[in-house]
Amino acid sequence: MESENNITVSRDYLTELEKKVEDLQSLITVSAMISSVHNFKDLTGLVLDMAKNVMDAEACSLLLFNRETRKLEFLVARSKDEATENILHNNITLDIGQGIAGMAAKNLQTLLVKDVRNDSRFLSLVDEKTGFITKSIIAVPLTGREGLIGVAEIINPMSKSFFNTYDSELFESFCRQVSVALENSKYYDEALKRERLGKELELAAVVQKSFLPEWPTISKGNLTVKALNISAANVGGDVYDFMENCEGKVGVLIGDVSGKGVSAALYMAKFISDFRYTAIRCEAPEQTLQSLNTSLSKGPRGMFITAMYIIMNVYTGKGMVAAAGHPPFLKHSKDGVIKVIPPSGPPLGIMPTDYPASEVEISSGESILFMTDGVFEAKNEAGQRIGFEKIVDFVSTLDAGDDLVESVAKYVNNFIGKMEMADDLTLVQISYKDAA
Repeated sequence: MESENNITVSRDYLTELEKKVEDLQSLITVSAMISSVHNFKDLTGLVLDMAKNVMDAEACSLLLFNRETRKLEFLVARSKDEATENILHNNITLDIGQGIAGMAAKNLQTLLVKDVRNDSRFLSLVDEKTGFITKSIIAVPLTGREGLIGVAEIINPMSKSFFNTYDSELFESFCRQVSVALENSKYYDEALKRERLGKELELAAVVQKSFLPEWPTISKGNLTVKALNISAANVGGDVYDFMENCEGKVGVLIGDVSGKGVSAALYMAKFISDFRYTAIRCEAPEQTLQSLNTSLSKGPRGMFITAMYIIMNVYTGKGMVAAAGHPPFLKHSKDGVIKVIPPSGPPLGIMPTDYPASEVEISSGESILFMTDGVFEAKNEAGQRIGFEKIVDFVSTLDAGDDLVESVAKYVNNFIGKMEMADDLTLVQISYKDAA
C-alpha cells in the first residue's frame, strides 16, 4: 500500500494565503461596485473609501490631470482629518514631475516608496501645509484611451511600518479597475451633457422659429410674399420678416448673421426684435437699416449681419430697397432673369455709416427672389460649390408665376445629395399679379 505524501505549511504561509484570498475577493467586490456607479463625483469618493479599506491605509488621494493647466489637482482625499482633505483639495496642485505623484505621472510608472525620508523625490511641502506626516507611499498613474487621467496614492499602512511589493501589485490591480471606471464615468457624464444640450438646442430651435413670422406666406393687394428658412443646425443665424402694418405697403426683410450656432441665434433674436421696433414706424428702408446699424454697433465685436430691406406698394408693384452687404437678388419675368445688385453699405453692426436706397419695380407675372449665401455656397459630395450663376441659370428655366422658393430649394437639395448643409438657407419671393 502506497503511503500518502503530506505537505506541511507554516501558519504564517496560511495567514498570508488567506489574506491574498480576501484581497482578491475585495477586488472582485470593488470591480462590481464601481462598475455600477456612473456619476463621476459619487464614483471618486467611493473609490477612495474602498482603496483605504482594502489597503488598510491611513490616507489616500486621487489627483486628476488637468489638460488645460497641465497640472495634477487633488480631486478627493481621504484621511482621519477633514481639514487636511480641504487643504489638499483647495490649495495644492502639482506639476508633472513634481513629488512622488508627479514623477509617477511623468513616467507613467508605479512608484513604491517605503520610507519617504530617504527619497529625494518626496515633496515635503504637502505635509508642511497640512500637518500630515507621510511615511510610506504608493503612487499609481491612471491611464485611459486619451493618455493620463490622474494619479492614485495610498499612504501609510496601519498594520506595518511600510508598504511592500505585494501591496504595490495589489494597489495597481485596484487602480486598473479604477481607470476604466473613471473613464467610463467621464464618457457617461459627457453623454448626459450632450443629451441635455441636445434637448436645450431643440427648445432653442422652437424659440428661435417663434421669432419668424407665424405664416411663411402673406398676400396683400396685388403682392404675394413667400419665404422658406432651413437651419443647417438646430439653431441658425438666417432671418426673414414681413412688415404689414404700413398702409398700402408691405415691408420684406432678409438677413444673415455672421457665424453659426447658438451665438448667431442669439444675435438673430436681438436683430429681429430691434427690426420690429424700428420698422413699425414705416420709415424708408435706408432709415430702418441706419437705425438697426446704430443699435447693433453697440453690441459684441466680431458679430454682424448682412441684410436687405424692401418696402413695396402692394397695388403698383413699385418700391424702394436698401442693402447692407447682402447678396444680389433676382428679378424673374417671362423675358428671363436679371441679377440686381443694388447700392449697398457694409453689413450691420460693423461701423457707423449711411445706407443708400434704390428703386425697384415689378409688373404682373414678375417676381423678386432674395436669398442668403447658404443657397449658392452649398456644396455637393465632390466638394463643388453650386455658385450664384448656376442659381441664376436654373431660375431662368422656370416659368413666370412659378414657385421660385420651392423650386430653388429642391434644386439645391438635389445638388448637395447626401451631404449635410454647411450653412443656413433662406429664400424669399415677392410676386406681383394684377387684380382680375
